[in-house]
Amino acid sequence: MTEQSQTSQQEKMLRGTAWLTASNFISRFLGAIYIIPWYIWMGQHGPEANGLFTAGYNIYAWFLLISTAGVPVAVAKQVAKYNTVDQEERSFALIREFLKFMLILGAIFALAMYLFSPLLASLSGGGKDLVPIMQSLSWAVLIFPSMSVIRGFFQGFNNLMPYALSQIAEQLIRVIWMLLTTYFIMNLGSKNYVEAVTQSTFAAFIGMLASMLVLFYFLWKSQMLPSIFARSQNRAQINSQALLLDTIREAIPFIITGSAIQLFQIIDQMTFINTMNSIGKYSHSELWVMFSYFSANPNKITMILIAVATSIGGVGIPLLTENYVKKDFPAAARLVQDNLSMLLFFLLPATVGSVLVAAPLYTVFYGQPDSLALGLFIFAMLQTIILGLYTVLAPMIQALFQNRKAIIYFLYGVAVKIVLQIPFIYLFKAYGPLAATTIGLIVPIVLMYREIKQVTGLNPENLVKRSILISILTLLMSIFVAGGDLLLSLFFQANGRVSSMVHLLLIGGLGLAIYGGLALRVRLMDRFIGSKAASLRRKLHIN
Repeated sequence: MTEQSQTSQQEKMLRGTAWLTASNFISRFLGAIYIIPWYIWMGQHGPEANGLFTAGYNIYAWFLLISTAGVPVAVAKQVAKYNTVDQEERSFALIREFLKFMLILGAIFALAMYLFSPLLASLSGGGKDLVPIMQSLSWAVLIFPSMSVIRGFFQGFNNLMPYALSQIAEQLIRVIWMLLTTYFIMNLGSKNYVEAVTQSTFAAFIGMLASMLVLFYFLWKSQMLPSIFARSQNRAQINSQALLLDTIREAIPFIITGSAIQLFQIIDQMTFINTMNSIGKYSHSELWVMFSYFSANPNKITMILIAVATSIGGVGIPLLTENYVKKDFPAAARLVQDNLSMLLFFLLPATVGSVLVAAPLYTVFYGQPDSLALGLFIFAMLQTIILGLYTVLAPMIQALFQNRKAIIYFLYGVAVKIVLQIPFIYLFKAYGPLAATTIGLIVPIVLMYREIKQVTGLNPENLVKRSILISILTLLMSIFVAGGDLLLSLFFQANGRVSSMVHLLLIGGLGLAIYGGLALRVRLMDRFIGSKAASLRRKLHIN
């Protein structure tokens, strides 16, 4: 690969990463920040409402994963492959067939979720309150498959702006609907928190309608709509059904391995309450509160970080596939190295910083925590590093066409999780599911990394050096943040939501300034933002 081509690929990856990172962060931030007024309006029912909301969303997300989770990445991979060999007509034929197929698939899975909601609610220990929540989410399942195909199509062309803006539109409209309906129900209406949660989950459908409008606007603007919906002139030469089946085969491994985090959460949901009932005498409300503490509450924040990991992992997929098809393994190894470095560069300091300010961070969203809530929150935040590594490595190994091994490694992790789950709940109570998930994900992480290293010929030396440097910078940042936190606490007590927010902004700003300044000083940030790093150094007078 020429130096110019290598630079072009790095620029594409950086541009794509910037768009998806920004959109994922914004959409996840909106998906987390809404909880502050939402939780307040729920009043004394806040923890139970959040538990019900999460239980419904876990099942809903599983249906999304089964029906389409692997489709955007798989479609992007196939489109990138056809474009690389100058067969764009096949890309358009693929999208035509996939849109038809996904409309049917969405209807099937939406109906299945609606009809099986009573059974799934019962297995989750949620009772009748969970049924309308699950049924309201089935409407979104109807649209999501088709939306995923179009997002994957744009990703295959390395045009991530429409993908990113559709995500932001989806989340913005969803949150607006949630907050408006919750306010009217809990303050002006029936004050029935189950009804408010049901409207909050139905908001997913409203958000997806907005997302589809954005995607179709960009298809129209880019003049791709005629090519997608027009009959192909070379129809006889292109076997559309064969293209569809080929991509489905590519999507299945992405669906299976991409479901790990969601599957682990469903295992938690199906086992925790039932196991705890056999351990001691806990009320239904107490169990939902504990479930909320280790699952629902941390997820709102950890998923912001995981979203960035997902964007980092997803952007490089078409480029990795392109290099693999060309048998340019050194370029593939560099992309793997850059992807993992970018992940650690963001995720390690963000996770450590979140742990250091865990108490005010939790307070901003949910009010002051008791010892159990805070302990579980810290454990879940630390686990984010493991979740992020898996989220990046799983699609990466499949971009190198190691699908079978990816599935086997995933199954090893699931087996470990299932074996440890109930014994760990007996031993560690609410900490048990988190511990079982951590160990269960470490297994495929190690195996996937070894396989990627072998296929690409990756030399881990540079990756290790960067990881050590990132760790040192994170440690230095932590010392300043811990010192600043202690000093600020002597003069300013963060007891409520507003004071905790002020505390977070001051200490978080300090941490960001220290880490960012050090990364610029040692030239580490140059690897991720290119020439903009030099411009930042000049503006900030950093030598």
